[in-house]
Amino acid sequence: MTIVQALILGIIEGITEFLPISSTGHLILTSKLLGVADSDFTKSFEIAIQFGAILSVVVLFKNFYKNKDNWKKVFTAFIPTAIIGFLLYRIIKEFLLSNALIVVWSLFLGGIALIVFELWYKRIPFGSAQGETAIAVSDISYKKSFLTGVFQSLAIIPGVSRSGATIIGGLFMGISRQAIVEFSFLLAVPTMAAATGYDLFKSAGSFFPPLGGTPPEAVAFNPFLLLAVGFFTSFFVAMLSIKWLLYFIKNHTFIFFGVYRIIAALIFWLIIK
Repeated sequence: MTIVQALILGIIEGITEFLPISSTGHLILTSKLLGVADSDFTKSFEIAIQFGAILSVVVLFKNFYKNKDNWKKVFTAFIPTAIIGFLLYRIIKEFLLSNALIVVWSLFLGGIALIVFELWYKRIPFGSAQGETAIAVSDISYKKSFLTGVFQSLAIIPGVSRSGATIIGGLFMGISRQAIVEFSFLLAVPTMAAATGYDLFKSAGSFFPPLGGTPPEAVAFNPFLLLAVGFFTSFFVAMLSIKWLLYFIKNHTFIFFGVYRIIAALIFWLIIK
């Protein structure tokens, strides 16, 4: 991996992390298009730079974290993903994250699901799906927080989209569009912090060869320099992406993203087949 490749991947991550189009899926497919070698470092890089994007949430939503009740709800939602991610870590890292075909299918089917859901959702009164409404993050119950985490855990499949799964789940439970989008932002912090920390703990040793050995072919530069480039790039780009999404949802549904996912899946399929 080169500095330029790390920079491009950081930009892609920052743009896609909080949109319901799957940042992981885009990183995997973009890496293949750029010719980045598939290695333990590449997979860890794709996880670590997501944390850079997540830190932008801490900066932009610092007032949310002053409320202890918000923290408790976020932690409650984090539990399902933490358990499933820990139990399936090896399968995710060794099989799912290297399978471009799974990503393409997830993008395609997820796009259809997003469009169908939005068409159904706009035909019912707000909140009637569960007989209760939640206008703001503070209105979300602990039960709905936990169930939102269950929906998020579906995103262990690359291409599903963590934000897309949580947003659809939240809308179905009667949470307002603004509230579930903001809650999805907050939930991303512990989720990606845990994923990055655990993965680096398990894999950092493989980034360097034994003393006197030859550096891995996949790492053309200092691996921590590459991580830093991707990390900070995704951080600054994600701040712009978050502000844009909050503006977008005031007057638009997510149908646009569903159409985009289908088109992207078809294009990627033609390229990789």
